[in-house]
Amino acid sequence: MMRISSQQIFSGGISRLQELNSSLNNTQQQISTGKRVNQPSDDPVAAARILKLDQELSRVETYQRNVNLADNRLNQEESALESSIDIIQRVRELTVQAGNGSLSANDRQSISSELKERLDQLADVANTRDPSGEYIFSGFQGTKQAFVQAADGSWQYQGDEGQRVLEIDDGVTVPISDHGKGIFVTVPKAITGVEAAGNSPGSYISGVELADGDALQNAFGGAVPNDIQLTVNGAGEVIAENRNTVPATVLATTPSPAVIGEEFEVAGISVTVSDAAPGDEFTLAISDKQSVFKTIENLIAGLDSLGKDTAKSAAQFDTLIADSLNNLDNAQESIVLKQTELGGRMNAVESTKNFLEDSSVYTNQIRSELQDVDYAEAISNLSFQSFVLQAAQQSFAQVSRLSLFDRL
Repeated sequence: MMRISSQQIFSGGISRLQELNSSLNNTQQQISTGKRVNQPSDDPVAAARILKLDQELSRVETYQRNVNLADNRLNQEESALESSIDIIQRVRELTVQAGNGSLSANDRQSISSELKERLDQLADVANTRDPSGEYIFSGFQGTKQAFVQAADGSWQYQGDEGQRVLEIDDGVTVPISDHGKGIFVTVPKAITGVEAAGNSPGSYISGVELADGDALQNAFGGAVPNDIQLTVNGAGEVIAENRNTVPATVLATTPSPAVIGEEFEVAGISVTVSDAAPGDEFTLAISDKQSVFKTIENLIAGLDSLGKDTAKSAAQFDTLIADSLNNLDNAQESIVLKQTELGGRMNAVESTKNFLEDSSVYTNQIRSELQDVDYAEAISNLSFQSFVLQAAQQSFAQVSRLSLFDRL
């Protein structure tokens, strides 16, 4: 027969009571926190999985913040570009109005005044800042104002050509900025005729227009030169040359020969040289770039200074209007192309945003299944454990009072 001492009875009873009390406390903690796993010892396997899920949720939340930042920046840029198009469209309407031959000098001055206001509005849009105060069109130079007005009144770009990129998911990056130089400055310029400084007084070039783009490409085998040089010879003929080659290449004209005062075409470009003397030179600038600010500035200057009192001034004014319209159209096209590019980025951001949201929901669901407590089960366990603990306490109290002296 095995003998059990009083010490063993007391030690075993106390140990059992402590065990039951610990289980009861754990159940109470689960109910109060709403978590089934409050420490790794509660369920080591589930705890390890919960830790990995927490890390995944942290990763997703970081990328969600990046997605929201990218979305806000792209939306702000898109809004600024839309405002720019509205301003340029109004400038174009004023340019068409200015080309009306029946307008008086006062009418042109009135148009010039509004153009100055529109130019300032465009500069304000190009100097848009994000909520942190950085200029969105300054490239990497976010703290530097994108466009600054120089002493001569012209607007000059001060940023760099950097483009900020943000990671919005593992291995997925999206540009969140565009520099103002690519949008507002390097805009293709209409083909223009420029007369040399030493030309005879009264000579001028007019009617410059690209009549056949394919002919321009074919004339140079696809490699379009920066300019074409026009020179008046002793017979009053206009000789066209491509001086980018050595020696210079003479270009065919239609009709041939081209003569002063009559329209002719060279490499798909129609042009008229008037009142020129032998030796006078003109340049057809083909591949130049010009900022939209410079286009409006030139238009304002022309409205303020040019009249139509002579054939030359009238031709210059008409050329100014035609070139301005072409340049404004090019500026609008440049912005629209950027808007199209922005649209693609915004679609990518939206898709990634939806993916991250789905991933977050799925991960939280799995985490909840592993960690969250089943209140019905927990409350049932609590009642049962409480009952068992009370029974054990009463039993221990009864046993602890047993003694041999009670039988003597």
